[in-house]
Parts: sequence; structure tokens; C-alpha cells
Amino acid sequence: MFNHIRIPESGHKITIKDGALNVPDNPIIGFVEGDGIGPDITSASMRVWDKAVELAYGGQRKIHWCELYMGEKAGSLYDGNYFPDESLAAITELKVAIKGPLSTPVGGGFRSLNVSLRQALDLYACVRPVKYFSGVPSPLKRPEEVDVVIFRENTEDVYSGIEFVAGSPENQKLAKFLREEMNVDFEVNAGLGIKPVSEYRTKRLVRKAIEYAIDNGRKSVTLVHKGNIMKFTEGAFRAWGYELAKTEFADTTITEAELWDQFDGEVPEGKVIIKDRIADIMFQLLQLRPAEFDVIATTNLNGDYLSDAAAAEVGGIGIAPGANVADHIAVFEATHGTAPKYANQNKVNPSSLLLSGVMLLEYIRWQKAADLINRAYPKVIERGTVTYDFARLTKGATEVSTSGFADALIEQMQSS
Repeated sequence: MFNHIRIPESGHKITIKDGALNVPDNPIIGFVEGDGIGPDITSASMRVWDKAVELAYGGQRKIHWCELYMGEKAGSLYDGNYFPDESLAAITELKVAIKGPLSTPVGGGFRSLNVSLRQALDLYACVRPVKYFSGVPSPLKRPEEVDVVIFRENTEDVYSGIEFVAGSPENQKLAKFLREEMNVDFEVNAGLGIKPVSEYRTKRLVRKAIEYAIDNGRKSVTLVHKGNIMKFTEGAFRAWGYELAKTEFADTTITEAELWDQFDGEVPEGKVIIKDRIADIMFQLLQLRPAEFDVIATTNLNGDYLSDAAAAEVGGIGIAPGANVADHIAVFEATHGTAPKYANQNKVNPSSLLLSGVMLLEYIRWQKAADLINRAYPKVIERGTVTYDFARLTKGATEVSTSGFADALIEQMQSS
């Protein structure tokens, strides 16, 4: 079926059974190495994941990795095509994949491969857990209070790609319609973009966030929006979110207003609080009172800003994991860029991709392997065995390479 992709014959594909993932003991999972530092962090992380699975299940389970191609490596294989159709087809077939960072030019060239991937596969929820690990340098006084999971709508808002270059015929046509038919005034020769926010895509995102909160014993879901200004897009996101909670989760959720009006602030047993905050104040609250937030559901651009800002509180985007999830297909990813100046130097911190792999293990319900890494990671950090980015911020640290950090994690898992 494929020109360059080779599906391993030794494993079995993940399937869907009764609306849920059916994961064999030897699943085939796709990986995209990534550009720039991608090869360094991917090879290091894969060694840790494989060892965790081996130790957790005594050799009874094993991931069979299938290399997929996007970005620069794909361009060299597919005559300059950085986003080959067969990689999309393979992800759809395999159901679960993980990828390193991919190159995206600023202000021109090809469109973001990350955005294209999310839209092509309708990976509508970007899931970004942000949690503090003991020993990681942080600017907060109490970083241990940060433990939030951000659900960012992935497919619309200003990231929809509906943009028209200033001065282009398409731009002029739209500008003429807006001025003459809609009586809208704006600067001549302005670049124009459209910000769609729909009821359907809002509700499926909020549904996934509430389901996550219920399944994982979280106390609240906060709808983050700028509805005081953008009333019919961001404001609608807020309204639709509350409506979804009321109609589909009436037995398990309660609004913040109801909490105080009817229960004097005492949360009834088994209830998840649904509340909302305006986006700009949310940036302050995540720094000043992070313990008040568990799960956040928000629009695309807000989620992009918030997830990176929150990551800065617990060590930076270099250790922030993430996933792009549909109803069944999931692509886990390093959330940072390609850092080309460090490519092939075996130098950078692999933690973002590494911890995204932990999310992958949790997604396929291999919790025992995920727990091995989660327990080992802070112990390695606490004793000061870190890559250069943390070493320069940690007194008495022992600086190690990308592969050396993987070695330290494996040694810690084995000793446990």
C-alpha cells in the first residue's frame, strides 16, 4: 500500500472495538522522527519507553515502531512533499503515533505541518498537561501547586487558515463585501482573516474535557474565553460550553454559580465544577492561584498562549508534553520547535517528547510502564543529573547529554 512506509510484520495494529481502543500486547505505533533536534530526542526517548515497557511487563508486551515521514525527511523521499498523503493514511490505519518537532517557516513558505496534520485528521483536541516535577527550576514560589490539563480546540478559530493577503484579488473582494454589504470599516490594504467558532466543534472539545475530568477525579473544568470583547465567537464558546455541561452531564457537573447559590461553596459529592474565566485574567490567575484550576477548555489561540505560559511555570516548553486527539486517533508530540542550531549535537533536553510518550502509554492503558517513568523522572532531576538547560539554573548539577539523560532514567527505573 505504501511507497516508503514499512509496516512491521511482527506486530499487530490497534483497532476500535465497541467504541474504544483495542490494544494488543504487541501494538504497531507510528513515529515521525522530526526535524532539527528531532532525531536526537526521538532516539533517546524511544530507548526509555521501550525499557519501561520491558520492565513493567516482563517482556510480555512490546511496542513495534513504524517510521512515518513528515517534514524535511519526507521532502527528501517524496520529491519535495513535506506532508505526504501516505503518512496520513498510515496514522489513520495505526490509530496512534508520536512525532518530533517539524519545521515551519514564519511569514511565508508552506503552511504549518502541525496545523495541517490536526486539520487533515480532525485531531480536534490539543491536550497539554502541565505539572511540576520536584527539582525542576521554576520562577514560582509554590510551583508544586501547578497541576492542570489544558484542552485546546485545534481546528478552528484564527488558526483555521482563512486568511487573505493584503492587496490580493481575494482580499479586495472580501474587503469590498464587508464595506459595502456589511457596513464594516477598517484600514485600506489590511490583511484579512476569519475567525470561525462553531457550536459543534466547541461542544465536542468541552465534552472531551469534562469526560477527562470525570474519569481522572478532577475537581473543575474552566472555560477560558475573551467573550467580553468577541461576544459571538469567544462568548458563544462560553455559552455552548455551559449548555453542553447542563444537557449531557447534569448528573455529574455543577456550575460555579450554583455551587455558591445552592450549596454555600461546599461541593456535593461526585460533582465537577464548571466555571469560566476571561482569557487575560487567566494568565494572572495561573501564576497567582494555580491550585484553583484542574482542567481548562479553551479556544485555539487562547490555548496556544496559555499552554506555553503555564509550561514556563514548571520548567519551560522544553519539558512540556502534548497530544492531538480525535475520537480515536491520537498523535503525541514534542511541543517545542526544531532548534536547528543544536541539531545532531546530542545536547538538548528530550523531556517534552519523552513525557508525551508517557501520555501515549497512558492513552493505550499501559499505566504501569507510564508510572515507571513518572517515578524515575523527578528522582533523576532531584539529584541534579540534567541537560544543559537545567544545569545552568541548578547549583551543583551534573550536566549530561540527551542520550546521557536517557541513560540516567533507564538506570533509575532498573534500580527501582
